Amino acid sequence: MPDTIIRKGRYAMDSRILFISTYPELTDMAKELSQELGIPMKVHEGGIMRNGHLYAKKMEKDLDVIISCGGTAAAIKELVSIPVVSIEISTVDFLNALIKAREYGDKIGLVSYKSEKLENIESMRNVLNMDFSVFPYSDRSELEARIEDATALGKLTIVSMGSCVIEIAKNKNLNGVLVKSSRRAVEQAILSAKNISDFGKREKERAERLKAIIDYSGEGIIAIDKQDVITTFNPAAEKIFETNAQSVIGQKISKLRLGNGQSLVNGDRGYELGKVMKVNNIQVILNRVPIIVDKEHVGIIFTIQEVSKLQKLEQKVRTELYTKGLVAKHHFEGIIGESRVMEEAKDKAAKFGRTSTTILIEGETGSGKELFAQSIHNISDRREGPFVAINCAALPENLLESELFGYEEGAFTGAKKGGKPGLFELAHRGTIFLDEIGGISPRLQSRLLRVLQEKEVLRIGGDYILNIDVRVIAATNTSLYELVQKGKFREDLFFRINILNLKVPPLRERKEDIPLLVKHFVEIMNHEHNTGIKGITEAGIEVLKRYDWPGNVRELENFTEKMVILAESPVIEADFAEQLLAEHAVYKNINAKRGSVSDDSIMIKLGQLKDMELQIIETVNKRVKGDKALLAEKLGISRTTLWKRLKDLENSN
Repeated sequence: MPDTIIRKGRYAMDSRILFISTYPELTDMAKELSQELGIPMKVHEGGIMRNGHLYAKKMEKDLDVIISCGGTAAAIKELVSIPVVSIEISTVDFLNALIKAREYGDKIGLVSYKSEKLENIESMRNVLNMDFSVFPYSDRSELEARIEDATALGKLTIVSMGSCVIEIAKNKNLNGVLVKSSRRAVEQAILSAKNISDFGKREKERAERLKAIIDYSGEGIIAIDKQDVITTFNPAAEKIFETNAQSVIGQKISKLRLGNGQSLVNGDRGYELGKVMKVNNIQVILNRVPIIVDKEHVGIIFTIQEVSKLQKLEQKVRTELYTKGLVAKHHFEGIIGESRVMEEAKDKAAKFGRTSTTILIEGETGSGKELFAQSIHNISDRREGPFVAINCAALPENLLESELFGYEEGAFTGAKKGGKPGLFELAHRGTIFLDEIGGISPRLQSRLLRVLQEKEVLRIGGDYILNIDVRVIAATNTSLYELVQKGKFREDLFFRINILNLKVPPLRERKEDIPLLVKHFVEIMNHEHNTGIKGITEAGIEVLKRYDWPGNVRELENFTEKMVILAESPVIEADFAEQLLAEHAVYKNINAKRGSVSDDSIMIKLGQLKDMELQIIETVNKRVKGDKALLAEKLGISRTTLWKRLKDLENSN
């Protein structure tokens, strides 16, 4: 009969259980139980005389388990390597068949596969007062011989488990009775097969998962048994040792040699973690872990990592962190300003961007220092790396230290489990922007100097050094040189970060850029506030130009937002701008502070001539933001004379 595949549900997968039936009633019962139990399986009818065992062998590769009974099950077990579930034939099943055979009144011939039950049945012959002969067999050839022996006795009734034997009996005009399995026994066999199949699938899944882990691991993995014979040798190990697995599996581990000629075991079978060594001139880290079962040493697992791959993996992790937000968004094209001083600043910054040298950006609050820092990063060779920014003056010392350098688990109360990488680590192969660097405490200045000089970081509470490759851009809104003179900033750190110096001009020195900036901010505010302001009149721009904007571009942006929100006409007029500007808190405060002293005047305290001269130089230096060339020009002396004068004043003090 053709194979029948019983499925439960529309989307059931093809069964991996094969049921080899030996008679039609058993076939029908198997199909019914398959449906009732919801266990899909293939059903094939054909006992040992119809080569059912050979069919099972043919289908083996697509199966997890096979179900059959009697001699057919035994024959299948001899041929296949997968589990075979034999349907239980009880003594009662034999007796029921014998009792039915006795009704024919003939001699009875029991043709059955050899089993202990036959001995039990034979021992009951006298108790049952039943005359029958037993013809046991163990394979097909014996079965054919036993059938001939039984039919040679003349008129008799054949009792057997296979329909093929009964058919032979009928062909010889003999009666035949099948030994039938109970429905309960068939059900139990199917359930057992299902359990075996499920367990096999789980084992296969676990084996495949383990194989995938081993084969696709970035580490070389080698396993040996207790005789030091290699049992596992994954592709990563093949690459490291420059040999293929087939040539070493089954061989002693001593066949593999390290760079110094030693064996991986080298007489030591204990734990070894993080050992650095060389294999074929490749720097690797070796871990050796013994396998112990019930206190018995049964083998060793070696894992071998290439140091260069660890470094690449570290960079990949840092790159992933970079994609989560550590990115510079601004470019030079987005920095608005066409004034001469602004164009000069952008040109200079672009030149700096083509290097990896440390940069100090000086500029007042709100002048756009971070815009320049991000633009420098985005034009540099580090643009694919992270851009990490932090305001050094915004955090207390302890918090700033942990943010910059990171910490290990348990380094201090409240430390996160697993520790935390510092910003220098996150900025590896990229740029770190240290805004308001003048706000760093003297103790942290010392740590920062070491990081810049040695290019390595030690986490708080850590015991290992992390090498870093970071470009530092620092920024300040105060004169770091004055802080150095006052002993508030390390001189060596100042010169370390002031290799390249960029000054961002304040808005009062580039008022010709105000129209462009206002136009840009109006467009942004219209989008944010759903307003329809078309612009500001030229007279209104002139009003804005008369103000010095001590908060620089940031202050102008905030003021423009205020104008856009409060404006009652599409075009902002001069009167309206002037009214708002008069109410501007910063504008009032600045005017009050200035009093009657003009920008061309300074105030000094009376004292000795050298002290007043020093006051003049320091005050003018503040006005020109530390620009020594401009300072010399304002004082009407050469830079050389200025330098000598400063030196003389320093010595006299």
